[in-house]
Amino acid sequence: MKFGIIVFPGSNCDRDVAMVTQDLFKQPTRMIWHQETNIDDLDLIVIPGGFSYGDYLRCGAIARFSPIIKSVIKHADQGKYVLGICNGFQILTEIGLLPGALIRNRDLHFICDRSVLRVENNALPWTKAYHNQQVITIPIAHGEGRYFADQDTLKELEDNQQVLFRYCNNQGEITQESNPNGSLNNIAGIVNKKGNILGMMPHPERASDPILKATDGRGLFESIINR
Repeated sequence: MKFGIIVFPGSNCDRDVAMVTQDLFKQPTRMIWHQETNIDDLDLIVIPGGFSYGDYLRCGAIARFSPIIKSVIKHADQGKYVLGICNGFQILTEIGLLPGALIRNRDLHFICDRSVLRVENNALPWTKAYHNQQVITIPIAHGEGRYFADQDTLKELEDNQQVLFRYCNNQGEITQESNPNGSLNNIAGIVNKKGNILGMMPHPERASDPILKATDGRGLFESIINR
């Protein structure tokens, strides 16, 4: 699988993702400067975490106007894969590839911690390496990670099983206490209706290297590579 990782001014997790896809999984990987537009040769586009354009105005609000975005939308419309992590998730909602929005954390503080997640749907190419309802631990680092959508959108996401990851406790229970940022329905990651676009706030690339003794994120990359 050929990976492309978009680099915006302010991206800071692009090399982390490349280390996983290229060094750990030996997949062809290309860094894509945001002013490029030719991504026809790629199978999966990653929009990494960081602070694109310094998060001025709001997260992803300026990145949406980068030249690469039209190509990303075309890529997604062709049924190819798109993964948005943290700031990438914010950008995907800004450009309309995923519903809802990411707003300020409930307590208005930046959170950098490990989060416990429950895999809600393992029937998609992103999660086939996991067990359904499996509990995993993935790092988070964000100030605007609270998922918000209107009630009709939330119902549609739930009815269509588009919620892929949900914040939970160590026993896999969905509780208010296990929700780090106030996301509605404890949502940590969602897909579009076709299932080819995934946005998630936690960072799987930071839990993929055995040398870190944190490997729960590897399943996502294993799943999509062996889809």
